[in-house]
Amino acid sequence: MSSPAVLTLQLAGPLQSWGASARFTRRTTEPAPTKSGVVGLLASALGRSRDTDISDLAQLRFGVRVDQAGSRLRDFHTAHHPDTGTSMPVSERFYLADAVFVAAVEGDPQLLADLHQALHHPHYLPYLGRRSCPPSRPIPLDLHPNGLLEKVLAAEPWRASPWYQRRRRREHDISLRLLTEARAARGHDPTAALHPVGDTVRDQPLTFSPRHRQYALRTVHTTTVTVRNPAARPDRSAAAPAPAHDVTGHLTEVTD
Repeated sequence: MSSPAVLTLQLAGPLQSWGASARFTRRTTEPAPTKSGVVGLLASALGRSRDTDISDLAQLRFGVRVDQAGSRLRDFHTAHHPDTGTSMPVSERFYLADAVFVAAVEGDPQLLADLHQALHHPHYLPYLGRRSCPPSRPIPLDLHPNGLLEKVLAAEPWRASPWYQRRRRREHDISLRLLTEARAARGHDPTAALHPVGDTVRDQPLTFSPRHRQYALRTVHTTTVTVRNPAARPDRSAAAPAPAHDVTGHLTEVTD
């Protein structure tokens, strides 16, 4: 069995929205991309319909690094029934503005190679959680053979917007939040007790069928990684050190 590979993705745009528990008239967004949303993006790049089996994509291990958290934006939507013209309930929708993420999936090398190629020439146009959220940068980054999800995400350059990097130019090292999916248990794992307890989220996709969408639970671990700030500059506001001697000592006092 070949070693797994890792495919990295860049998710950046004016608006993003990654709903995990959005229902009815209140459509919320998670603070970072969801696995179900990214798997849907990958499936659409391959040209799969909503009724197509996605078990191979759902088995990929998922992780995301928050390079630029962005800000939360609320919007109100109004609509009318297309046939009767009756006003529909006002819906409240939430977005992430000016956010940048580096996502990654780990798994079968051939599947990831196919996904990497498909993302360069997607069958359906990609979007960041909702159709109203197009990406502002190319989504595919790199394919890493024999990679490990955590190490690949930790080694990836900081992808925040240049203006955001300059805003933090006094920080040479930047701490970023890393969300990684727990590995599936295989038999008796003697190291299981060493792994930190994670958060449980319901965004493991089982089917995207419009008739009956289904999602399962998965465990997510939250850690931090440190990356270099390419826009870092020395702090010139610091006072110059005092000289070791009196530079005016050789001057002669002039008196009238």
